[in-house]
Amino acid sequence: MYAIVDIETTVGHANANGITEIAVILHDGEREEGRYTTLVQPGYPIPRYVASLTGITDAMVASAPPFGEIADKVFRLLKGRIFVAHNVNFDYSFVKYHLEQAGLDLTEPKLCTVRLSRKVLPGLPSYSLGNLCRSLGIPVEGRHRAIGDAQATSILFEKILASDTEGHIQAMLRTGSREAYLPLHMDASQIDQLPHAPGVYYFHDAKDKVIYVGKAVNLRKRVVSHFSNNGTGRRKQEFIRKVHRISCQPLGSALVASVMESIEIKRLWPVFNYSQKRMEFPFGIYAYEDRRGLLRLTLERKRRHLIPILSVPNLNAGYAMLRSWVREAGLCPRHAFLQKSHDECIGITDGYCKGVCRDEESFESYNERVREAISALDQRLPSFALFEPGRTTDEHTVMMMEKGEFTGMGYVRESVDQADPATIREQVTPYPGNELIKSIVLKEAEAHPEKVLRL
Repeated sequence: MYAIVDIETTVGHANANGITEIAVILHDGEREEGRYTTLVQPGYPIPRYVASLTGITDAMVASAPPFGEIADKVFRLLKGRIFVAHNVNFDYSFVKYHLEQAGLDLTEPKLCTVRLSRKVLPGLPSYSLGNLCRSLGIPVEGRHRAIGDAQATSILFEKILASDTEGHIQAMLRTGSREAYLPLHMDASQIDQLPHAPGVYYFHDAKDKVIYVGKAVNLRKRVVSHFSNNGTGRRKQEFIRKVHRISCQPLGSALVASVMESIEIKRLWPVFNYSQKRMEFPFGIYAYEDRRGLLRLTLERKRRHLIPILSVPNLNAGYAMLRSWVREAGLCPRHAFLQKSHDECIGITDGYCKGVCRDEESFESYNERVREAISALDQRLPSFALFEPGRTTDEHTVMMMEKGEFTGMGYVRESVDQADPATIREQVTPYPGNELIKSIVLKEAEAHPEKVLRL
């Protein structure tokens, strides 16, 4: 028992757009059993280009019922039937969302006549509804109107039913089938080729440009999870429409995948990756020489082309770190912008400032101590190689930290207790680091010192 559905909308995604017309054709697999169609008041203005395409105007729907008034009838028509549509995820997402707004939960299985046509009727030049109808000689009365397109889809579905000698329909309806929820342009075979292994995966658009990069403990399961609950929001629906292909890079562990994901997001800057594009620490501690020739420390928002001594996540953390560093190194808080009042220097009061702020220490002496403090900080920052599992059983992934900064990653045959610190750098490919990668590697090294080779 099938319900062949077509809708016209104000376009876009379901939770910020409305349905302007709906048609439902009931079908028993052999013949039509009944039909229902109505214009709908969408609750949103109809854009001009949509009105010119469909012929449905604001004036036409002004007296039409809102979806809430027809929701019970639509739900009864669909209940207990297989939801069939051309590009079913679009129609289903709209109908499901607007039924939910009326307190009704649509959970019926669905079939996509685009996917079925590709499998059952291969070799056609195009699988859009209009082109399919031309190729197969299907008459269309009222293209881009709900009942016209639903009727054409119904005839197309009858042809698919008659030609499906290999059981593609039943395969798509089988519990666990991915065909019903995958993006329109992705074939389930792409998922089946993914390994059950950690790694990084890439979603590509129609021009093969990478539009999303993700990490996974299990590549196949993680990719499937992207489409197991196709939300009705703009971002999710736009993402689903644009995905055409997936590729992956299997790696040795989830930690390596996290590092590589961050590297690839920075390298490729995919349009649908949002969070990691803004994960750099925004503030830094800098040293500069003022007009008098005195070296001064300052906490500033990061500046392009200037490398900070240290990066910090916020002003509070930055000032706390700078105060501790100035006190420990015996520097002047006034000349690190930690004291702006004209009161007695707190560094002199507390006994660690040597008086450069009141000409009791020469600039040369003070500058030398600032340079020594910076050098001492550099020496305290760790340099090491972190060993993780490799892509195969006979290799290891090694991630390099130099003076507290991530510098690269590579693959070696030696384990951590066999590797030579003098030559390990030669086996590492340089990669740009960032604060997230640094945090991941430092945290793992602290938790598992047995994985660390000190350099």
